[in-house]
Amino acid sequence: MPATTTATTNHQIRLAARPVGLPKPTDWQATAEAVREPADGGVLVQVLALSLDPAMRGWMNEGRSYIRPVALGEVMRAGGVGRVVASGSAAFAVGDVVAGNFGVQEYWAADAAQLPKSGLYKIDLRLGSATQWLNVLGMPGMTAYFGLLDVGQPQPGNTVVVSGAAGAVGQTVGQLAKIKGCRVVGIAGGPAKCEWVVRELGFDACIDYKLAAPQGAASNAAPAGATRWDAVREGLKQHCPNGVDVYFDNVGVPILDAVLARINRKARIVICGAVAHYNATDGIPGPKNYMSLLVNRARMEGMVVFDYAERFPQAVAELAGYLKDGRIKSREDVVPGGIAAFPAALLKLFAGENFGKLVLRVADE
Repeated sequence: MPATTTATTNHQIRLAARPVGLPKPTDWQATAEAVREPADGGVLVQVLALSLDPAMRGWMNEGRSYIRPVALGEVMRAGGVGRVVASGSAAFAVGDVVAGNFGVQEYWAADAAQLPKSGLYKIDLRLGSATQWLNVLGMPGMTAYFGLLDVGQPQPGNTVVVSGAAGAVGQTVGQLAKIKGCRVVGIAGGPAKCEWVVRELGFDACIDYKLAAPQGAASNAAPAGATRWDAVREGLKQHCPNGVDVYFDNVGVPILDAVLARINRKARIVICGAVAHYNATDGIPGPKNYMSLLVNRARMEGMVVFDYAERFPQAVAELAGYLKDGRIKSREDVVPGGIAAFPAALLKLFAGENFGKLVLRVADE
């Protein structure tokens, strides 16, 4: 079983306590253990980069969900990309670049029995860079693809609104909706993000929920004295004069309420996430305008990307084609610092500080 690493220590971040509100330093425990060579038929992977996602906050909570919670004392769950450095498996060779659920650690190993159930798979760097495999070709891209196309079911000429438009999922949702012939309006925080969404990604407009000033074609300032939520409502009125056919929700209320007030008959609302509320200590609030679903005979449906795992190759093939011909762009916000930087880097998600898909660099490629 040849190995290309002489490392003997695997540094890890484990969940030490269940956070109340924002995760704090004492919720994490830094540990180190010997790098273990896999048994016959297994593999050892050096982790290169990890995906930092809003969903991680939910995985820290105890209780029933679509996936079991991370146990106290367990290495924090995280998807990533890495390189095989030792292998006794015919399916993986030393040097293969792979993706999988590695956790927040520097090395990941699986024996012959664990490997088939681990979800480890090889990635093709000819289709996209390692960080793009954590973005448009990875879980965010799969979420955008199936959430928009299967649940949102956009039709040419529809108006599609997406919140978190400059984030990992939102950027792909909007670009894909444009490819499918829709008018696309984003909602994002800050003028730089809104300008990028419109000028670089090709959205028709973007509403800045932070500065209370819609950005885009023929944009008008919000009324004097307006709150940022008033500005979101004004921006929707301005940029969606014919109503909203599909809304892809990544943030929750009150933006969800503002969009529900503008939906058309038979509109489709895709509930992907509610990042604005993941650290709330008093629960996640529901929409006040839900009766708009009844009035407009509309549908609001949640989606979990793991339900589409068998169809991921279909989505990767289509999205990789768009990356190659330039119809989709992929922006990643890569944080250096290795495993030790994880606790602070994760908080960037909940402060809206990341610009694009948030990635933690663990080791050089």
